[in-house]
Amino acid sequence: MKRDLELIRKMLFAVEDSPKGFAPELEIEGYTPTQIGYHAYLLIDGGFAKGPELTHMGSESPEARIMSLTWEGHDFAEAARDPDRWQQAMKIAKDKGGNVTLDVFKQLLISLMKAAVGL
Repeated sequence: MKRDLELIRKMLFAVEDSPKGFAPELEIEGYTPTQIGYHAYLLIDGGFAKGPELTHMGSESPEARIMSLTWEGHDFAEAARDPDRWQQAMKIAKDKGGNVTLDVFKQLLISLMKAAVGL
């Protein structure tokens, strides 16, 4: 399964929108529980969220459940919040070959954010 930056963005926002700081059961329209579980696994593995790994012998893929975001996860969500900046970063990444690491993509978003505030 390929990493889906759009799903990652939606998941971070859904967790961040939780009023108590704990993640709700994530259901994102247009995505399967397997896709959400795998991307939760990736977010936890990448240090953007905290939570338990739930992978077992019957799992379709690695899976986890997000309990909360880390500082890094909140920073990425903030950098990704503006829809115009997000689309601009996606276009730049696509124009440069389409594949970038999540860290490079975050740095791209931060660069665009800095430019927007004149830094």
